[in-house]
Amino acid sequence: MSLNLEKVLKELEKYEHPLFDFSAREKGEAVEIILDSRAKDLGLHTYYFEMHPRDLAHPQFVWTFQRQLFDCMHDYLMEMFTRTPQMK
Repeated sequence: MSLNLEKVLKELEKYEHPLFDFSAREKGEAVEIILDSRAKDLGLHTYYFEMHPRDLAHPQFVWTFQRQLFDCMHDYLMEMFTRTPQMK
């Protein structure tokens, strides 16, 4: 296990959400963070995003990680819409 993956997993341990499970895995030199719905019966897709070595080495990693996690959670929630006025 790489130091970057350990760093992300340690940070993910600080987060708990009733709708999502969080995990991570190595993806080349990056770390892929995985957001998965706890409601498996809904058939929702799994959301993935990557953090690159430069992001993981950033002096404000904790804050940039949180911002990216929250941004991706927002995107994931928006992707769950089954109907919007823009859909035909």
